[in-house]
Amino acid sequence: MDPILTIVVGVTLLTVVGIAFGGTFMLRIVSGKQGANALQKTMFRAGHAHAGVLVTLGLVVALLTQAAGVSPGWSASGSILVLSAAIFVPAGFFFSVIGADPVRPNAWMRSVWIGFGVLVAGLIVAGITVITAGVGAL
Repeated sequence: MDPILTIVVGVTLLTVVGIAFGGTFMLRIVSGKQGANALQKTMFRAGHAHAGVLVTLGLVVALLTQAAGVSPGWSASGSILVLSAAIFVPAGFFFSVIGADPVRPNAWMRSVWIGFGVLVAGLIVAGITVITAGVGAL
């Protein structure tokens, strides 16, 4: 694996510790030990779930692009874009409902949409480069 992508993957693996810690926060909310209104519970669940899924997807994209023989720059680009979505999307869900008893999400919801755009871009880059590598190997 390319050294830059290897470092990114290593750092990403360490972030899973934070996601796991977030799971304990979710347990406190669900059990009623941590106060949160219905909107906050929903958004915190969405943020936590998206963090885990998008980090996993980003790691899979890194492995697949490397396994397909995609050039290091394109492999890193697609993977890092997908992994960036794992920051933007959960941040939007979490930060959009910070505060005492919010009734609707605040402007931080834009981060969710930015994250989805970055995710789509990363998946397009990864998909096209994997197909190109496959066609080139024929």
